[in-house]
Amino acid sequence: MSEDQATATGNTPPFDNEMAEIVESFIVESNEIMDRLGPSLLELEKNPTNVELHNVIFRAVHTMKGTSSFLGFEQLTTLAHHFEDVLNKIRRNELQVTTEKMDVMFEAFDLLKVLVQRIESHDTSKVDLTAILPKLDAIARGDIAQTASSAQDLKASVSQTTVPDGSSVAPAYEEESVKNDAEEAAPKVGETKSNQASQQVQGKIADASIRVDVGRLDALMNLVGELVLGRNQLAQIARKVGEQHENFSVAHELAETNAHIDFITTELQMAVMKTRMIPISKVFNKLPRLIREVSKETGKEVDLVIEGEETELDKTLIEELNDPMVHLMRNAADHGIELPADRVALGKPSKGTVTIKAEHEGNHFIISIDDDGKGMDPEMLKRKAIEKGMITEAQAREMTVNEAFNLIFAPGFSMATKVTNVSGRGVGMDVVRTNIQKLKGTIDIESHVNVGSKFVIKLPLTLAILQALLVEASGEIFSIPLESVLEVVKIDGNELSTINGREVIRLRETILPVSHLGEILCNNKKKMQMRTMYIVVVGFAEQRLGLVIDSLLGQREIVIKSIGDYLGNIKGIAGSTILGDGRVIMIVDIGELMKLCQSHAQAESFRLATC
Repeated sequence: MSEDQATATGNTPPFDNEMAEIVESFIVESNEIMDRLGPSLLELEKNPTNVELHNVIFRAVHTMKGTSSFLGFEQLTTLAHHFEDVLNKIRRNELQVTTEKMDVMFEAFDLLKVLVQRIESHDTSKVDLTAILPKLDAIARGDIAQTASSAQDLKASVSQTTVPDGSSVAPAYEEESVKNDAEEAAPKVGETKSNQASQQVQGKIADASIRVDVGRLDALMNLVGELVLGRNQLAQIARKVGEQHENFSVAHELAETNAHIDFITTELQMAVMKTRMIPISKVFNKLPRLIREVSKETGKEVDLVIEGEETELDKTLIEELNDPMVHLMRNAADHGIELPADRVALGKPSKGTVTIKAEHEGNHFIISIDDDGKGMDPEMLKRKAIEKGMITEAQAREMTVNEAFNLIFAPGFSMATKVTNVSGRGVGMDVVRTNIQKLKGTIDIESHVNVGSKFVIKLPLTLAILQALLVEASGEIFSIPLESVLEVVKIDGNELSTINGREVIRLRETILPVSHLGEILCNNKKKMQMRTMYIVVVGFAEQRLGLVIDSLLGQREIVIKSIGDYLGNIKGIAGSTILGDGRVIMIVDIGELMKLCQSHAQAESFRLATC
């Protein structure tokens, strides 16, 4: 691409290696700025007179304008300059913040993100700025009548790849830029010494950090996994030597060395895991804007409360949480929270509250989404499912309350009376379940009519190294991921019952279906009922199952290994791991196993019915 062609598309010609590094740093810095700018704009709408917030937002956009101008990204510079004009007048108290102005500023914010994304993806096409620039200019002039904003305008701007002549050329604003730069150099009005000291500390923290390619962290994690396997083998050898030569000093030295290696390996493993951790705020920061848009579209008043946004989770899991969080928040705002008049009639505040909270619990990461809305009526859910042909009336009568709640995860299920831009197609909650299952997590629902609903997601902290329960069934050893294990119960063989050809047990107040692990995975016929037996109760998403095993071998820390393409399609198996004595054992895929058990139970029920 020639330099003339590059200028025509509003981008710069190819960079040399030094400039390429500068552009890469610009992209990283711009994405960080955008991550902070979105929540700051939402906070500005709530606190329009916050002077410090005015300065923070202005400096963010001003920084993007200055750097993009230096690198020759004309469209980004133009948009940032017009945006900056509005922000500059707000911080000088020449303009008052209103909902209409915030709508336009959010539109400008979205287009800034689009422009940064196009630079990052080396997309040389242009974004149509002919709609947003006049709106920003109208706000700066105080002409509110010309600032009406719509989602269609933004959609047209983003999808447009060509623009009329002259729209990408930045107007002459050198004098204003010099004035703004001078203001940046001078102390801000209302900026205290403590604020300046805080900025200096933040600068030192930034200097003390480095950016590492994710591929290197993945490679390091794989090496740590191999080290964990070596540690397990060393521990096995140390135990054997200790049992056979306990009176020799070398056995004690080996035991001490093993204990030291075990401690160092665990510490190294935790350190590497922490390098892959990023705050859940990466996901949570997008939710206030989502709630704002849904509230406007549905005519509801919703207050979002976020707790624990600093809690950290593995980067791989964070990336997969975006879609579930979006759908759960839409569900809470659209289906959960009532209209203001309906809430007042029930004696509630007109504004509903949705609370999202993240926390660590042992080796698990917990996210809860709680709303004070209308809740869910299990009988209404059953009737809707019957209407859609998803279940029969007989099945509805046998359903527990939790099973009725879990109907919302079925593909095509929706309680909406009409399809809107927000909901009604019956795909959102199905996406939630699918993604949570992919992450080896569970999701539970608690709901009460006119009180509200609570969704609790439970995820493992990492998918590379995990705690597992080793069990024996039909002469084989299997590893069951501990995050799927809810409890282990010991029962009398006579406690097993049969309902519709499916073995079940009564566990406290619930009827739990059970399957024999050896029969499902090893195709062995189940043994005669023993006087006592162990049942491992496992959970996957909203499902529960009891696995009958022969014996428990204890808890181990294992490293997940792929079993390759040749064996990778075995149903019910997620991978393999290596024990300390060198034996290779299979790791159970609880989600697939439940499907196998369901199919097996249906086949058994059909066999009994035709006998």
